[in-house]
Order: sequence, then structure tokens, then C-alpha cells
Amino acid sequence: MANIHRLHDTAPHQDRRGRPFGMMAAGLLACTALTTPVWAQDGAPVDAPAPGDEIIVTGALNALPDKDVGSIFGFAKTLVETPRSASTISSEQIERFGITDIYDLVAQAPGTFTNSFFGVGGALDIRGTPGEVYFRGMRRLDNPGNYPTPIGASERIDIVRGPASPIYGPSKTGGYMNFVPKSARVKDGSLLTGPEGEISYTGGSWERNVIKASVRGPAKIGSQEFGYSVYAEIEDSGSYYDNMSTKQTILQAAFDTDVTDTLRIEFGGQYQKFIGQQNGGWNRLTQDLVDNGTYITGSAQPLDTSGDGQISQGEINAVIPGGFSIFGGFGCGNFSAFATAFTDACFTSSYPALALTNVGTTKLSRRKVLTGKDDTLENRGTALYFDTIFTPDSGLEIKNQAFYDSYENLNENSYGFSQFHNSWVFEDKIVVSKTFDSSAGKFAFQVSPSFRYTKFEHADDFNYEYFHRVDLSQGYDARSNRLLSTECDCDYTSYVKGHYSDIALAGLADLDFSFGLNLLLGARYDHVKVDVTNIGSKMETAPAISSAQESKGGFSWSASASYKLPFGLIPYVTAAKQSTIIAGQGAEILVEDAVAGTFISASKLYEGGIKGSFFNNKLYAALSVYKQKRTDFNAQAIVTNQSVETKGMEAEFRWSVNDHLLLTGAYTHTNVYNLTALNSGVLFSFFGIEDLVNVTNQSLHLGGQPIGLVPIPDKNASKRAGIPEDMISLTGTYSFDNGIALSGSLVNVKSVFSGQSQAVKLPGYTVVDLGASFETGNWLFRLVVKNATNEKYFRANFTELFGSTIVLPERPRSFQATVSYKF
Repeated sequence: MANIHRLHDTAPHQDRRGRPFGMMAAGLLACTALTTPVWAQDGAPVDAPAPGDEIIVTGALNALPDKDVGSIFGFAKTLVETPRSASTISSEQIERFGITDIYDLVAQAPGTFTNSFFGVGGALDIRGTPGEVYFRGMRRLDNPGNYPTPIGASERIDIVRGPASPIYGPSKTGGYMNFVPKSARVKDGSLLTGPEGEISYTGGSWERNVIKASVRGPAKIGSQEFGYSVYAEIEDSGSYYDNMSTKQTILQAAFDTDVTDTLRIEFGGQYQKFIGQQNGGWNRLTQDLVDNGTYITGSAQPLDTSGDGQISQGEINAVIPGGFSIFGGFGCGNFSAFATAFTDACFTSSYPALALTNVGTTKLSRRKVLTGKDDTLENRGTALYFDTIFTPDSGLEIKNQAFYDSYENLNENSYGFSQFHNSWVFEDKIVVSKTFDSSAGKFAFQVSPSFRYTKFEHADDFNYEYFHRVDLSQGYDARSNRLLSTECDCDYTSYVKGHYSDIALAGLADLDFSFGLNLLLGARYDHVKVDVTNIGSKMETAPAISSAQESKGGFSWSASASYKLPFGLIPYVTAAKQSTIIAGQGAEILVEDAVAGTFISASKLYEGGIKGSFFNNKLYAALSVYKQKRTDFNAQAIVTNQSVETKGMEAEFRWSVNDHLLLTGAYTHTNVYNLTALNSGVLFSFFGIEDLVNVTNQSLHLGGQPIGLVPIPDKNASKRAGIPEDMISLTGTYSFDNGIALSGSLVNVKSVFSGQSQAVKLPGYTVVDLGASFETGNWLFRLVVKNATNEKYFRANFTELFGSTIVLPERPRSFQATVSYKF
């Protein structure tokens, strides 16, 4: 294939689960040894506080918001001082609670929850809509389900709810995660005085195998001192689900040095190679399947006339021109696009090829999912940065941030969906900061010109996507395995190449008056120019418009006020308008969106809250209420950037009770409405079994896929499915003086509808994770039990389109054990 580059083709072929793990461990240790530098002379102990440093509460796992967080507004403010709803998760919390993917972060922060995007933890849903991922304050390419975002290489993870500050550029409505990688500097900004490192192995249920190694410290090249941090992670794991596994390599490095007394450079990056599969979950979804595990069995009718073991688009069209996705009842005289148009007579008279044979029922295992033996999700991603920080005078800083991010992605699913993207982005941002101190207060200002350029190539194949043809109790065969566009490099639904640039200017002011009032004001203007072309020769249907070149501007602003009251309380209010670029799963902008000028939209935020830090910074509490909405109902990418209105409340506390006990808790109340659906009165959707209320024999259509419009008569019907209206989380950890530590987390989720039609309801659930560790000398031993009570629960999948047709059954109780050596 000319356009598809398979990641596993770059090396000799190996079985997905067959790599010798001992060889990987030896290789990783060897790589770690090669990074050993010439050490700088030892100085004071690493943990010795610098003069004037604030006292940090011990035993708190760095979970308390007593450090500056510059990834929210761009100023060095703590979370208590920041007039926005946000949380941080430290590397110590990640380690203690056994956090391995973004789904585990839900227990640590309010306002977060994630529907399944075909089982891949790319980005959190924040305030009920897909969030974004930042790396050191720079926005990465969209990742709804391209690859699992790595967790373990982070010094901390910031979760910011609501659109980003103007200094960070166009952003989505819901919020973002910012990953801060490990560095060689301590809290006061000085380099580590000596090397430190760790190597660990984690094994667990379903053949989990992960080895990690890290080392950081000071070094010299000649007379030039610098700091370094190197991290590596290799995984070769199985899965609870059939036909699934994970092979992954993550490499991360950070370097920084003081070139002169006034000039510092920081550079590094992250490389990730991932080979796994997407997980569509259960098909043939019914309420009985959710409640009792009762599954409709039966085989689809044969279509493979060529005998190659796969169904081609031509073989499908030879039976029903246009394919087996039947829109409404028009083909059988029932002139309606709604699910009520479908009847038994409609299917038997007009679409007999959709009927199953050998129909029956069985109890379906949660292991049996839509993933086929040949399915693959492959992603190679690289993120690089180079920062230059110049501080010529006290209070003045000039920073240039250069950032590059890319991915090559291939996604193939036997039920009939495939896609690839080859995209990259480069951004260069200058931030000029100046701070003035006077008797009236402290006043800081930032001005930031920036340039961002994105280039993309993206194609997908979704017109012949039939979840139900495969009987999961039997698996794929020639009746259900479709020939994909990425396999023949032909007949794509869309194939687009292009690029777009964003030239912007932003400014921020932080006015911190000595009498307690703080004002944060910001503004930004973006000018986006798009050049995009459809590759019609590779598409099944030639596009009406072949290319487009358009440009458009967007204005953003933010205004916040807070006031320091007695007893550590800080109430605040924020109002903001933020531009957003409507790009797809591969960072692509479609030709039709360029022509219509709908590739830029905006959102508005109104938020108020109160925060406080008490008992000598041992207790932190925050409460916020908000309303945010997109201003343009006609501009949305249903996968990555939906047009929604969200109203809600978020509450959080973190309490270091003493040197041994840390407790945290969060409450989230969320209502999310799809404004596009509400404005138009309908929403396009795949119809599931429970939608077809006028069909008595459901096996008549499971060989294909009825589609049509779901009526949205009122605001309640427009509520986004899968997102719980109420959610509670609690965590706790207790460390004994003898090296033993215990931990636990609880997440309680209310019942939700699986899809926009509200036909199937998923039960509420409570998930409990437990952990215990023992540290002696340089060694650490940890055991984590996930889903300790063996709760049976489900996660909705892509609710707007597929929520009534498929659902992800979550994993039962599992174990993971870690052995670490720190030096």
C-alpha cells in the first residue's frame, strides 16, 4: 500500500505477545547505563530546603495545592489563588494509587469522566465533552482514541476545567490535561545535587508486563553544568478481552542548563510507539443483554462471492446498491427517517439480505467483544520542545517556546471501519513577562505573539460499518469480516490532505492588590488560514468540491476577580470567551468546513466559586458553579469537538490529617446538552435493537445497520448520554512508620443512558480500588487490586452515533504487583 505505513513493518515480524521480556529488561537497563554522565560535585542533600522556602506538609504526597501552577493562566499562582476550577495529581499520587491510565484520574479530580472511545484512553471527558492534552503548556494534536496517553512519565498532571487561558491559544469548551514531565530541577529551580533513579517491574492479571526505568541528576560537559532526566517504559501485555494485547515503548528525556546568569535553555521530548487494538465492546445491544447477559445469536448471510474470506464494498453493493446502512423507511414506502418507520414487513419485503440465520440466544462473556484477530491500532508519536528563557532584569523574562508534535496512525477493525492519519504540528510562542512590585501590590503582565502550523493527511472508511454482522459468541468469519479501505488503499469515505496556520497575539495582566483584590485580564486574536484538498481518486464517491483555501479570525478574552477574605477563603468569578478550531481525529479540517467558514467557533464561560486553605495549609477545599456553551451551533466535529452547553457544580477537598493520613474527595454535578441537536430538532444516529419499537423479530436487520434521525423535541432529549449527572469520588492513604502504606479509592457513578435515543439504560455502579505497599531501604513492593468488589458495570461508547448499538462491558477484579528499586 502506497499510503499506509504499518509500525510493525519496521522490524522483523514478531508475534504480538511473543517478545521475550527478560531481553527487554536487559536492554532497558543497558540503555540506562549508557546515559550515566560525569557527575557534578555533591552539594547539600537534595531534600534540604533552600532559605526562605515554605514548609511543605509531609505525608501529603504533594497533593496539596501549595505550589505554583503556571499551566492555567500563565502566571505563577497556586491553585488556591487561581480563579478557575482545576486540580493537580502528583507523581507521588500516581505511584501510591497505582494510576496506570487516564480512567484512573477520575477518582482524583471532580468534573472528569470518560465514555469509552472504543476502549482507548486518549483524553478525558471534562465537563461532559472531549478534552484536550497539553505537554508542558503546549497543545498536542487531538487524541480522542488514537493511542493511550502515557501517565507514568509525569511529574504532575494538571486538570483544568473549562477553556484554556488566552495565552495558550484556541481551545475546546470542556477543559484540558497538562502533563508536566519529570525534570532535573528541584522546587527552587536549582539543579539536583546528585543522581537519583528508579527501575521497576509491574506484573499482573491477564499477562500484564511493564518495566520502567528512570534516572535524573546533574552532569557536566567540559565546564558546562546541565541537568538531565531520562525515562523509559516498555510494555508487553495481554488483555482481559479476547484478541487484544498491548505492545508499547515510551522514551522521554529532559535537559536544561544555565548558559549564563541570565540565559537558560530547556529541551527534550517524548517518543511513543503503541501497537494494540480498539475495543468496540458488545454489539446487538439490548436492555436484557445489559441486565442479564442474554445475547441474540445468529449468522449473517454469505456475501463473499470471490472466496477471499472478506466482504468487499462491491459484493455488498451487488446485493443492495448503496450498502446495508438503511436510512429510514423510504425504501419500503414508510416515508420517515425515524426509527418508527422500520417494521418486520419493511425488512422482509425490501431487505431480506439483512436477516440472520440460525437465530438463538446465549449468555455472553464480557471477554467477547468486537475486536477481531486481525484488528490493529498502531501509533507512532513524537513530541519535542526547546525553550529559551532570558531574564535580563529583575521582574523581566523573555521566553521562546518551540514545540513539535506528530503522529502516524493506523486503525483497522474487522466490522468495517478503518482510518489512518499522518499529521504534525509546529508551534513557536514568545512570552514577554514583566512584574512590578509596589506598596499598592504586585502587578504582572505578559505579551505573547505566536505562530502554529499544522499539516495533515487523513483518510477514513465508515460507510460500510456493520457492528452486528458478527456473532460474538462465534467470532468473525467470511460473513462478517469486511475488506477495509486501508487494506486495498481504495474506496475511502474521505481522504483529505492540507495544512493550516495560526498567527496570534495575546496579552495577560495579573493585578494583585495589597488589600486583597486580584484581577486577571486577558485577550487574544487568532488569524487562521486553511488550505485543504480532497483526494478524490482514492475515494469511493468523488467529492463535490475538490479543494478550498480560506482564512478567518477569532477573538478571545478572559476576565477574573478574586478577593482574599479572612480565615483563608478566596471567592472568585470568571467570565471568558474562547476561540476553538474545529479539527477532526487526525487534526484534519474538512473541505466543506473550510468553504463554509465553520472551522473556527467559540465558547463562553461563566464560573464562580470559593476556595480555601486551612490548618496551616493541611486542608484545601474548593467549590465552583459554572455555565459554558458553544456560541455557534452549526460548527461541530462530532468525534472531537461537539457543540454543547454544560451546567454544573464541582466540589473538592484534600486533607493531610497528619503526617500519616491523606484524604481527598470530590463531587460532580453535570448536565450536558448537544446544542446542534437541540437547534435542529434531530440528531443523526445508528439505530439499535431497542430503538426499533415496531419490529418484533430483531434478527431481521442484524445483518446490516438501520440508520436515521433521533427526534430531539426538548432540552432533556438533547442531554448527552453516557455522562453521569452525579458522581462522587473518595481516596485515602495511610503510611505507617515501619514502611507500610495502605491506599484506597472509591468512585460512585449514577445510572446513565447508553445513547442519545435513551433506549438502553446502564446501571449505576461503585468501583473500589485498594492498594498496599512496603518500603524498606531502596526497595518498594506494591500490590494494587482494581475493582476490588468485582463490580459489574458498563461504559457507554460514542453515544451520539453508536450509543444504542454497542456498549463496553468493563473488566472484573484484577491485580497488579510492582517491585521498584530506587537509587
